[in-house]
Amino acid sequence: MKTIIVGGVAGGMSAATRLRRLDTDADVVVFERGEHVSYANCGLPYHLGGVITDRKDLLLQTPEGLRQRFGLDVRIRTEVLSIDRERRTVRVRDLDRATEYDESWDTLVLSPGAAPIVPDLPGIERAMPLRTVTDADRVIAAMRGRRPRTAAVIGGGFIGLEVAENLTRRGLAVTVIELDRQVLASLDPEMAAGVHAQLRAHGVTLCLGTGLARVLSDAVELTDGRLIDAELVLLAIGVRPEVGLARAAGLAIGSRGGIVVDASMRTSAPAIYAVGDVTEKPDRVDDGSALIPLANTANRQGRLVADAIVGRRVRLDGRLGTAIVRIFDLTVAVTGWNEKRLTVAGRDYRAIHTHPTSHAGYYPEAEPMALKLLYDPGNGAILGAQAVGGSGVDKRIDVIATAAHAGLTADDLADLELAYAPPYGAAKDPVNMLGYIADNRRNGSERSVQWHQLDNLLHAGTTLIDVRTPAEHHAGHIPGSINVPLDELRNRLDELPAGDLVVYCQVGQRAHTAAALIGDPNRIANLDGGYLTWLAGSASCTRAPSSASRPTRSRRGNAASTAQSTRMAPAVSE
Repeated sequence: MKTIIVGGVAGGMSAATRLRRLDTDADVVVFERGEHVSYANCGLPYHLGGVITDRKDLLLQTPEGLRQRFGLDVRIRTEVLSIDRERRTVRVRDLDRATEYDESWDTLVLSPGAAPIVPDLPGIERAMPLRTVTDADRVIAAMRGRRPRTAAVIGGGFIGLEVAENLTRRGLAVTVIELDRQVLASLDPEMAAGVHAQLRAHGVTLCLGTGLARVLSDAVELTDGRLIDAELVLLAIGVRPEVGLARAAGLAIGSRGGIVVDASMRTSAPAIYAVGDVTEKPDRVDDGSALIPLANTANRQGRLVADAIVGRRVRLDGRLGTAIVRIFDLTVAVTGWNEKRLTVAGRDYRAIHTHPTSHAGYYPEAEPMALKLLYDPGNGAILGAQAVGGSGVDKRIDVIATAAHAGLTADDLADLELAYAPPYGAAKDPVNMLGYIADNRRNGSERSVQWHQLDNLLHAGTTLIDVRTPAEHHAGHIPGSINVPLDELRNRLDELPAGDLVVYCQVGQRAHTAAALIGDPNRIANLDGGYLTWLAGSASCTRAPSSASRPTRSRRGNAASTAQSTRMAPAVSE
């Protein structure tokens, strides 16, 4: 049986090598339009920054190596132009020889990936995407040739911020331009505030809430009229599934813009499969479909499709879109849905914010982190989580993602037996603490309010009580709050006003104790995440949508700047 795979890299090459391991006699042909069939595209930003110094380290396999080890027929610089479903052939063009021919198949696997989004704007040809090794070569050649001092990165997503960090480390003055009011759309605004502070602290200029209007010879013009110095311009707006070949062949395209596949990666045509970024995947949160352009899922699909081709029963489980990125000294990780998406979908949910440290606070070098868990108040299902901080962020989000995949509830997190020693964690791990809080709220022993609900409650007459120490209150507090320190609370209960109360502390733990001591859960609520979460959320709402840490040019050439630097608030042990 002959299988043709269109496109290499994660999905395509995983399918090809797995198929060879399952069937030593299979005839496997891989067509790859680019120059490289197997490479680490996730490492490209770090190659730009000089972290990965040797370009060869990015190249995982070559056609010759794949032919020698696996007996695969891999043809690079070869583009599939069309699919004939009835004749079971593909029309192929050899890009180097400029010749075309037909190739037959018994089974066809589409893995063309996704293409960078390139807006149709004046001068856009000077803006460079970063999707392939060839793209990286072009950017590096531009840096060596022009020796730029300034760069604009269009797009504040994962790749855009990795590029911004690495160009900054190369000594360039970098501006990130993002149409949204925040970077990293998968984060909720209060979680993104620390990322903004980290970028600014390392000299990256953020232009938020504004878009690209045109690219000039040494600058970019924004939709708000400003000119930003940019001798180098990189595009990181996002990617779009390359479905042109599939659409022309009459394959079903889904509402998200990707190829529709079933649980075994089969398309609407029985002998044609699709894997990787070109496909729509099952969403674990709502059983719908999602575009998840991540290597993990592409590799998984590649393995499963090979199993399906040889007759094994397979099923791709629902995906959570678990992802992680390093931004200078911060790690940011997400899984599942965020609060913004749940709200738009009309899904009932509850949120928990905590501010633990990476390991036991008494052990040296404990680093702060912020965690957010979203869950269904009815059945306790884990809907999503976000983590921002230093070391230990990765393992916490991985534990939560694993729990969500396994169908554990939010309060089940309290029962997880996680490895503990002072250098690595706490006796009550941050993940366990999320479970304890979820249990308290689901069983009715604690009520909570969110930072963005507080203003309406105060306007309605609710009293806000700060149970931190007088020194903490003096250093910074929520306007209108009354300071009644926790250690004095039992002796001052008669001073508390009648009516509804919201209590808060630095991160929520002391306020939980205060609410229990007051002893009337029907009128008392804990401000979730405490002062730190409120502070981050308020900053995300009040900060100007566009700000810079160094001068930019107005359309008339005048200097215009706003210099602001916010440091991430430290975690406090309570």
